[in-house]
Amino acid sequence: MNKVKTLEFKDGSLIFLDQRKIPSQVSFFKCKGYRDVEYAIKDMVVRGAPAIGVAGAYGMVLAAREYNHLPKEEFIKAIMKSADVLGNARPTAVNLMWAISRMKKVINENINHSNDKIYDALLKEAKTIEDEDIQTNRSMAKYGNTIVPNGATILTHCNAGALATVDYGTALGVIREAHYSGKNIKVYADETRPRLQGAKLTCWELIQEGISTTLIPDTVSAV
Repeated sequence: MNKVKTLEFKDGSLIFLDQRKIPSQVSFFKCKGYRDVEYAIKDMVVRGAPAIGVAGAYGMVLAAREYNHLPKEEFIKAIMKSADVLGNARPTAVNLMWAISRMKKVINENINHSNDKIYDALLKEAKTIEDEDIQTNRSMAKYGNTIVPNGATILTHCNAGALATVDYGTALGVIREAHYSGKNIKVYADETRPRLQGAKLTCWELIQEGISTTLIPDTVSAV
């Protein structure tokens, strides 16, 4: 089954599979504070709108942890500032602003509670956003698989897999599901210039799953 998980919140830190190093190296990038998450988003340690959204949510959790010692008013201001910093890390990622808005709503709903309670509420919401992403992808994969014929040949562009989400993927999730159901599919993956997400990420993901994959230049996609 799926061997790729993009991020994990563990022991008070957010750990990313470092996508800058794939496919030559599998390594991890550990974020202990929200500024680390900001850097990870900006430098494409993590990429893909769904994954970035979840990263932003956990970034606010780390901010709440970092500023927990402050008096309530300063604590709230500091977290709200962190939300702006994280949002500006990738303004074009719609999921990032969506997730941050959800986290801000949680703060406002718990404004009269203690710093610890606010932290707990933020952590719970971030986990909910993460779980929703996984469930959405898996549901999409099941629906998508119903229209994939046996022996299908599928062309991909860029990376819409587990690496772009938390787990499983969107378009590649459908491909995974078809593979798991024994449909004997074959994939042609565009290299996806200029950053080569198809060559570096999509091919790597599919090979991890044992899915027949051929890398092709973008210029021969229509051949």
